[in-house]
Amino acid sequence: MTRKLKAAIIGSGNIGTDLMIKILRHGRHIEMGVMVGIDPASDGLARASRMGVATCATGAAGLKDMPEFADIDIVFDATSAGAHVQNDKLLREARPGIRMVDLTPAAIGPYCVPVVNLEAHLDANNVNMVTCGGQATIPMVAAIAAVTKVHYAEIVASISSKSAGPGTRANIDEFTETTSRALEVVGGATKGKAIIVLNPAEPPLLMRDTVYTLSEPTDTDKVERAVEAMVAAVNRYVPGYRLKQRVQFETYGGDRPLNIPGVGKLPGLKTTVFLEVEGAAHYLPAYAGNLDIMTSAALATAEKLAERQIAAAGAAA
Repeated sequence: MTRKLKAAIIGSGNIGTDLMIKILRHGRHIEMGVMVGIDPASDGLARASRMGVATCATGAAGLKDMPEFADIDIVFDATSAGAHVQNDKLLREARPGIRMVDLTPAAIGPYCVPVVNLEAHLDANNVNMVTCGGQATIPMVAAIAAVTKVHYAEIVASISSKSAGPGTRANIDEFTETTSRALEVVGGATKGKAIIVLNPAEPPLLMRDTVYTLSEPTDTDKVERAVEAMVAAVNRYVPGYRLKQRVQFETYGGDRPLNIPGVGKLPGLKTTVFLEVEGAAHYLPAYAGNLDIMTSAALATAEKLAERQIAAAGAAA
């Protein structure tokens, strides 16, 4: 039987509950240890209890004092940016080597987008999953940046209002800042900008993401192939991730440069990518693609971290 590492999830809201269900159904090297929240009446804690998962309703401080904590190898934090800073400090004081997978925009550790840079951060004790919009769009910017120099990248992430819990709503400013920076650090853009839209439409719409880049002129066929290959790579762990239509291109010459506020007038190739993310409906319905891409990316990251840790332990034995 394959050895599995035990995980705790802090945050019993939409994201944490969806992640718990994914681990219970699909975990290969990861299994649930404890579900942690701060509201004893939360649906996430009630579901965890019904599914046979140990629960804690007193946050990270309560987790630290549980006997189960001694067996926890990886902690997922699905709370808020401010809470994660405190949670990381508290748990690291108790267990310096604990591995943290941060699903908030706190960004204590390096940004991690599995298909782009996971291999570079396998030894990090804390990895940051950026944001749902970042997980959806950064791979597209990175694909284009692999073909040509990207001067500017702007993304618009539109999610259903019904899929945005209190944590997401509390982190709107951090969402834009963290995603914008990750478009540069991970995506490879010289300058990045992120916008999030909470769409109140009824019935709720699927998550939509639009990516705009301005780059050095290059062969558009190469760009389109790179984008399509990256979409296929993300789709392997987020089955509902897809292009909404073909990639679009527009060229701006020196006599007709594109004016980018805060950057200036630049010539080059404008590339537009339209994406749609349909959720797997593990917790909320399929419109909540923002949950699905975030939790799927977090699980894919943790599985790789666990695989490496298990292999290292086996080699040392």
